[in-house]
Amino acid sequence: MASREVASAKPRAGLTRDRVLRAAIQIADKSGIEWLTMRNLAQKLGVEAMTLYYYVAKKDDIVDGILDLVVSEIEPPSDGGDWMAALRQSAISAHKVLLRHPWACGLMMSPARIRPARLRYMESLLGRLRQAGFSAEMTHHAYHALDSHIIGFTMWEVGYSTGIRALPDSGAQLRQELAPDEYPYLVEHMEQHVKASDRKDNAGGEFEFGLGLILDGLEKFRVTPARREPARATAPRPRLRMPAAKA
Repeated sequence: MASREVASAKPRAGLTRDRVLRAAIQIADKSGIEWLTMRNLAQKLGVEAMTLYYYVAKKDDIVDGILDLVVSEIEPPSDGGDWMAALRQSAISAHKVLLRHPWACGLMMSPARIRPARLRYMESLLGRLRQAGFSAEMTHHAYHALDSHIIGFTMWEVGYSTGIRALPDSGAQLRQELAPDEYPYLVEHMEQHVKASDRKDNAGGEFEFGLGLILDGLEKFRVTPARREPARATAPRPRLRMPAAKA
């Protein structure tokens, strides 16, 4: 079926692959990735669904394409200077990008969706850690600690924000139902949530707090560039035995 559609697809004046992908991102951002269908995308662009096959092979091609565009928005860590500042800025950039496109978090966790933009981002982060003096083993651990914090925290934040908005008055009813004598620390914790949401300077505060803990912890394991990799132990060469002299 798809092969017939591709064969009969024709270009549309003013339409490009980039425009198709940008429209797809708008649908995913507004309604979720599950609403991204060829029919909905064609309707948004004002064309027949068959026309889209001139620019994309199938829906998977669209999903790969929009994921590439989203990851390309992330600022890679800068070279030189303070490594912690460079990684902090890049991580904050990634967090903000994924908040704008929350559907991308799940896709980034799929090994089947590792696209060129993702590979470039991974390479820049791994390279910056190695340049900072981390061993190959510690770079492995550091990368996964940072990546899981960025993606995991973003997914938690999106899910929590969606859930709290569904509660009446942002959870006020739940707070009223909690008995302070039975849940004193939970009540105190929820009060901190209210105070944090009221502060205008709290944007990204919790994410950056956790990020700071990770970066400070990694500094304890960092090695100097001269000791970046331990020298490999080499087995001693066997000594040649000289034949015994004849009597």
